Amino acid sequence: HTTRQLAGVLSCQKHFQAKNSDILLVTNPKSGTTWLKAITFSLLNRSRYPDFAHQHPLLTNNPHVLVPFLELDLYIHKNQIPNLSSFAFPRLFSTHLPYISLPKSVKLSTCKVVYLCRNPKDTFVSLWHFTNRLRSISKSSNPIEESFRNFCRGVSLYGPFWDHVLGYWKESLERSERVLFLKFEEMKENPILEIRRLAEFIGCPFSPEEEENGVVEDIIRLCSFETLSNLEVNKNGKISSGEENKAFFRRGEVGDWMNYLTAEMAQELDSITQQKLNGCGLMF
Repeated sequence: HTTRQLAGVLSCQKHFQAKNSDILLVTNPKSGTTWLKAITFSLLNRSRYPDFAHQHPLLTNNPHVLVPFLELDLYIHKNQIPNLSSFAFPRLFSTHLPYISLPKSVKLSTCKVVYLCRNPKDTFVSLWHFTNRLRSISKSSNPIEESFRNFCRGVSLYGPFWDHVLGYWKESLERSERVLFLKFEEMKENPILEIRRLAEFIGCPFSPEEEENGVVEDIIRLCSFETLSNLEVNKNGKISSGEENKAFFRRGEVGDWMNYLTAEMAQELDSITQQKLNGCGLMF
C-alpha cells in the first residue's frame, strides 16, 4: 500500500499540470478530509445541483469519488498520465502532501489551496482507528502505545504532523489570497461563518438571496456527519484505492481523544505541540 502511494506521489509531482483556476484541498490524514470534500463540492456546484435533499451527487457518491486525491487516485499508476479533460472548471482535487512536496506546477500557479487541520490528539486517535480498520483480519490491531510512540516521533506516511501543519500555516500568512487555513474545531463550532469564509475564498460567495433562503444551512445539513454516514453509498462498497467507504466515517467529533489517551499521553503530545509550534502564532 505504501509503495503504491509513493509511486503516486512521484508521478503527480512529475506530471500534474496545475491551472490557475484549480482548487486544491489539503489535509493531514484523518483531519476532516471527507467533510471538507463534501462541503467544497457542494459550494462549487450549488447552481448545478440546487436540490440538496433529493437529487444531489453526494447522496449517491462517496465524497472521495467526487473529489479525487492526486497521489492516491489520479496518479496512482506511475507510468500512466490521467486524462483530466473531463473535469469541470474550476477543477477540484485533493492531496495529503506536505507543502514542500507539492508538484512544482501548483506552487508556480495561482491556484487556490484550502488547508484543514485538526487537533493532533484527535488526529492521532482517528488515524489509529483508521489504520486498524484497514489491517487484514489475520493481523491483530496495532497497540495504541506503539502507534503513539511513532506519531510523537514524527513517523507518519506524510511526514511529522507538525511539519505538515506549519508548512501550510506559514504559506497562509505569507500568501493569504492563495492559501486558506481552516481548523476542524472552528468549523464544528461555527460552521456558518467558516463555510462563508470558504465560499468567498474559492470565488463563489453566497448572495443575499441565498443567505435568506437558507442555502448555507442546507449545505451544512447535507454535509453533516449524520447525513453522510447514514447514506447507503457510505455504508457499502469501496473507493478505487481499496478502502471501504464506511471506514471514512467513525465519529467526526471534537475531543474524542479523551476516551483513548491517558493523562500522561495527552500531556506529552501537548508538550511536543507547544514546542514545535512555539512562536508561530498557531495554537491548538
